[in-house]
Amino acid sequence: METLRKEGLSLNEDLERQVSELEEDIIKKEILPVVTETIEPALKQVQRELVLVVDYHPGMPISVSLSRKTNITELIDAKRLEADPEVEHKEFGPRKNKRIQIAPKTGLCIQRKDGSILQEHDAATTFTSAIIEAGLMRVRELDVRFCRINVVSTTKDKKYGHAQREAAPGLYVLTHSSTKDKKKMLDKINKALNMGWRIEIVR
Repeated sequence: METLRKEGLSLNEDLERQVSELEEDIIKKEILPVVTETIEPALKQVQRELVLVVDYHPGMPISVSLSRKTNITELIDAKRLEADPEVEHKEFGPRKNKRIQIAPKTGLCIQRKDGSILQEHDAATTFTSAIIEAGLMRVRELDVRFCRINVVSTTKDKKYGHAQREAAPGLYVLTHSSTKDKKKMLDKINKALNMGWRIEIVR
C-alpha cells in the first residue's frame, strides 16, 4: 500500500479494506502463533499476571510495553487479537423443492434508559449499532453465539462471512439471524451488561 502511495496512485476504500483484512489475517495466522511460541517459555518464570503491548512502526525497532493491568479492555488503544478457531459447519445435501413462505420484513427498535431511540433502516444495522454501543469487547467476552460463531468474532467465517460486518478493525459482528433471534441475543446482552434497553420488533 505504501508503494502505491509513493507512486502517486490513489487508493479507494475497497482496496484499503482488502489490504487491511489481509494484514489482520497475517497477524492472526502467522505472527501471533510465532510470538506465542517464542515468549511463552520465558514468561513461565514470571509468577504474576501481566499484559504485554507490542508497538510496531514499519522501518523502526519494535518496542514492548508492560502493564500490571490484567484486563486488556482497561488499556487504552490496545486490542486483543486472538484468532477465533474456524467453525466447521455441516453440509446438507440438496433439498426437495418446497414452497417457502417468506416472513414479512421486520426491524428492531431499542429504547434507551434516557428515553432516546436506536432504530436503523433494518434489523441487521440496528443490531450492529446496539452491539457497538454496548461495547464490542464487552459483548465478545459474553461469548454470545449463533451458528456456533461468537457474535463478535475476530475471524471471518467461511460460510457466513458475507453476513459479518466489520464494526472495528479485526472485529466482526455476525448478522446472519432472524429478527427474532437478534432480539433474543440483544435481550441477553442487555441483561448481562445492564444496558437498560427496551427492545421491540417492529414492522
